[in-house]
Amino acid sequence: MNRKIISTPGAPAAIGTYSQAVQAGNTVYMSGQIGLDPATMTLVEGIDAQIVRVFDNLKAVAEAAGATLDDAVKFNIYLTDLANFAKVNETMANYLAQPYPARAAVGVKELPRGALVEADAVLVVG
Repeated sequence: MNRKIISTPGAPAAIGTYSQAVQAGNTVYMSGQIGLDPATMTLVEGIDAQIVRVFDNLKAVAEAAGATLDDAVKFNIYLTDLANFAKVNETMANYLAQPYPARAAVGVKELPRGALVEADAVLVVG
């Protein structure tokens, strides 16, 4: 099986030894996104803005793969404060149509660059 690297300037450039996403067959594995503005590579301020930026970044990577976030079969959400989980739910509803994909939410001590939220996803396309 061939793998294809997915990359877009619409999402932050990788800041480590990873790709924004990798497609293997009809499955796209998206790397975690934090609330970095892709134009400035700086973290947006506040939990609400970071959640929106995370989903905008994921949406851009999905589009670069020829997909949408509605093609997601699984999301993983990482929060430094699980009290913000309801905010994630509200925002996700703006990006996804029902039926919703599977999801895990995990409370973590810290995230890269001091981010408050990170998310990754697996898409099935084609």
